[in-house]
Amino acid sequence: MSHTAKHDIRIGDWTALQADAKLIRFEVFVEEQKVPAELEMDHMDAVCLHAVAYDADGKPVGTGRLLPDGHIGRMAVRQAGRGTGIGGALLQVLMAQARARGDKQVVLSAQSHAAPFYERHGFAIDGDEFYEAGIAHINMQHTF
Repeated sequence: MSHTAKHDIRIGDWTALQADAKLIRFEVFVEEQKVPAELEMDHMDAVCLHAVAYDADGKPVGTGRLLPDGHIGRMAVRQAGRGTGIGGALLQVLMAQARARGDKQVVLSAQSHAAPFYERHGFAIDGDEFYEAGIAHINMQHTF
């Protein structure tokens, strides 16, 4: 577990973190962004390393996952946790996990409006904008 002044981040498999990760992802992607629930949950969750951030009260506020191929995905922070550094802390933990297992780079498909966030963490845009679930995205990569 990683500790910061404001939150704890737990790393684990889908079995361990599924309940909290699903809660956050459903709220952010399905309810807020209107992504169809059947697109949001997929078979890859079972083989990913998951991270969930908890606030000072122990409530789950953010999540993300690292796929076996070095993709980081399903990054989501609930409204109450936005602007507090939780997203960056989650991203850094997932990047550190990828580095520790020997990955040479990490890649992600960012929602276009979030590209500046990822650029602040060393990611570079790779390719042209595209739409997924009706939302503009851009591929990004970071080499270690």
